[in-house]
This record gives sequence, C-alpha cells and structure tokens, in this order.
Amino acid sequence: MNIGFLAMSGVRAHDSRLLELGLTLPGFVDRSRVIASLPSLGLLLLAACTPASHHLRYFEAESDHCIPPEVYHCDLVAISTFSAQVFEAYRVADCLRAAGVKVAMGGLHVSVCPDEAAQHADYVVVGEGESVWPAVVASAQAGAKPRIFRAADFPPVCMQTLPIPRYDLLGDRPYNRFTVQTSRGCPWRCDFCASTVMLSRHYRKRPVDGIVRDIRAVQRLRHNAFIEFADDNTFVDKSWGRDLCRALTPLRIKWFTETDISVAEDDVLLHAMRKAGCRQILVGLESPASCELDGLEMRRNVKARWAQHYTQALRNIQSHGITVNGCFILGLDTHTPEIFQHVLDFAMEVPLFEVQITVLTAFPGTPLYSRLLRENRILEPQRWDLCTLFDVNFQPRNMSPQQLREGLYWLGERLYDAECTRMRRSAFFRMRRVGRSRAIRHSGPTAAPRTG
Repeated sequence: MNIGFLAMSGVRAHDSRLLELGLTLPGFVDRSRVIASLPSLGLLLLAACTPASHHLRYFEAESDHCIPPEVYHCDLVAISTFSAQVFEAYRVADCLRAAGVKVAMGGLHVSVCPDEAAQHADYVVVGEGESVWPAVVASAQAGAKPRIFRAADFPPVCMQTLPIPRYDLLGDRPYNRFTVQTSRGCPWRCDFCASTVMLSRHYRKRPVDGIVRDIRAVQRLRHNAFIEFADDNTFVDKSWGRDLCRALTPLRIKWFTETDISVAEDDVLLHAMRKAGCRQILVGLESPASCELDGLEMRRNVKARWAQHYTQALRNIQSHGITVNGCFILGLDTHTPEIFQHVLDFAMEVPLFEVQITVLTAFPGTPLYSRLLRENRILEPQRWDLCTLFDVNFQPRNMSPQQLREGLYWLGERLYDAECTRMRRSAFFRMRRVGRSRAIRHSGPTAAPRTG
C-alpha cells in the first residue's frame, strides 16, 4: 500500500486582540512557531513500525489548512492531532475518506474522545501507537471494517527497543530543529496537564545508547541540527541524567528540553548539561507563589513545595549558563487580578531569560476539565478549537473572563517589551559570568548531587 503520514499545522489563537498583539509580542508566538516547525516525531515512529512491504511518505498540512494533493493518492493516511487542531483534522479526514482514502487517527485528543473521532476515521488508536500500528496497517490492507484499536489490548511499548524514527522521510524540508525522545510521561499529576492523558503506564526512560543512536541519525540528515527532546520531564532521574549528558558531550550538539525545577538541586548535573550542549530548559512554574499552587499537583503537592525556592533555584540554573523559559498559567483558582503584576515582578526579579504566559486551559480527559465541567464553569463545552492555551473558555474563580483576557494583554505588552526583554537577558549574561567565576574558584560543583 501507499501509506501517508500527515502532520497538522501549528496552533493559532482565536482571540483577535491577541493575534494583533502577536505581531509585536514575540513571547506569544515564538514558541508556537518553533513547535509548528518541528516534524511530528509520533508519525515518524509509526513509519518506523510499518512493515517493510509498503511505500511511505510524510506530508504536512499548510498553515492555510490546505494539504498536498499527493495525499489523495495514498491508500491509508495516518493523522495525529491534538485538541486545538482536531476540527481541522476531522475536515481533512472527511475529505480523504470521501475520495476513497482510508484514514487512521490517534494522538492525545483522539485517545480521550475515540467515539467522536470514529465519526471521521476508519481506524482510531487509543493510547501509544507503536505496538498497535502494524495491526492497523493489516486491517487497512485487508479492507477490514472501521474499528477502535486500544493500546491496552496489545503488548506494551518497550522503550528499550524503539526503532529509529524515519527521519529520512523528511527529505530536504528546511527544518532547523529535530525531535528526539529520551523519556515518556511524568511522575507528577498536575490537574491541568494533558501530556500524559493517553499514557497509562508509569514514567519511563530510554536507554542512553538508543538516544545517541537517534541523534546520530538526525546528524546524518542535518549535521548542525538543533535537537529538541520531546519529553514532558527529562531529568526526573538525576543519575540517569548525568549518564545521558556524558554520552551527549562527544556529539557536540545544542539542545533544549522540558524538566521540572528540581534539576536546580544538582550542580553536577547542571554542569554536565551545559557541557553536553544544553542551551535552554522549559520549566512549568505555573505561578510565582507557593500559596497559589497548593493542590495543583495532585500526588505530592510538589509544585507548592518547590515554589518556596523558585528564585534561588532559577538563579542557580541560569548561573550555569543554561537559560530558563519559565512558564506561567494565568487564571488559576487562587489568582486574583493582582497576579499579572506579580508575574511581571517575578520575571524581572529572577530574572528569567525567556517567559511564556498562557491561560488555564481545560483539555478533555484531564481532572481540570472534569472539575470545571462539573462546576458548570466551561463557557463553551466541546469547543476544542479554543484549547490553544491563549483563548479563555472558562469562568475563573476570582475574576471575570474579560479581566483574564485583559490581564493577558496587559502582561504580554509589558513582559515582551523590547526594553524589558533586554533587561532580563542582560541580567542573565551578568549572572552567567558570575557563575563561571565561581566555578573557576571552586574547581567543581558547589553542591552535592541529589538523585531521584
């Protein structure tokens, strides 16, 4: 069969004021542009799990919602999407099926709304797809009737034996970043987080040599590619993290990843990260104060406990020459209209090299969505296209929806002002120089490593 793997385009906010501001506020749009320009690692892994007898092609939908006409020449097309894009993906799937092309859909949104997706696709995959995909291909080849495939009915995905993603299918597309996965899931359970909704198994790490193998495959395609680790929380296990960094150092790459603030506790790891080419980490701070985060993480309340030491921890990370993209969620139940000034002051005080602000978003399948729906606080239920992280679609507890919108505009205008950005980044470079001087004086790390 001719099998196509179709990646949807990036998320676009619906808020017209925000779109206007986005022209001059790079903090709103830069990170989303980066994500939009990344190839779909999930689809490339599915391609690697496809039996060798088939002809495979990788496609991307354009930003104007158009898809390449060659997609219609496929016998089977796999579409992976998330909530904000799902209506667009459904329209594409409907068009393909009307033209006689079989469609398979999977991903975060589809995994929690499989019956909805089954109205638009022949085959729906719930959960991780690698073990399921060969059965989907066999069903399509045999002309089997539509079906929902559940990962729980198949052998679990083995992180030790994941194949090399089919980066070669990307051809000469002008990517400057490529994704590699080092781990799956996160041990923490934040009520708003959709990332691990479809991952029923615990946090898992890949073998270090498998990660190096995948990076070398990327390097064969693009020698100087920037690597983005497609993880929710890379450095949960600090000992494994140090092993990973030691293995990455000879590769001479530059990379980015997401992890939690506990990385600041291990100076040995931070030094190894910088030496291995880490340029930036994204940390979900959510809110500056501990009292604002109480209960947000549902297992051990780690967010509230960590927040007591945010400033010291962030300064320590950045003193090692690793920039931090600190992420905040506006509209938490503890937030009042004072939160916008509070976030601005905190970002300048640390100071944070990069800042990402979003509004609280209730993704389907999350505890947050269930709670807000139960409390009748979702303004337009099932408006999945508003799950952009920037559109307000709920009633905040301590302010009006419009106050939240206006606060987002106000904070963005100030936080991403050219002078404000220059001040934050200049302070980072001063901090880095101090960190280097300290490292030279002490000839080693300043704190004993902590594992976990």
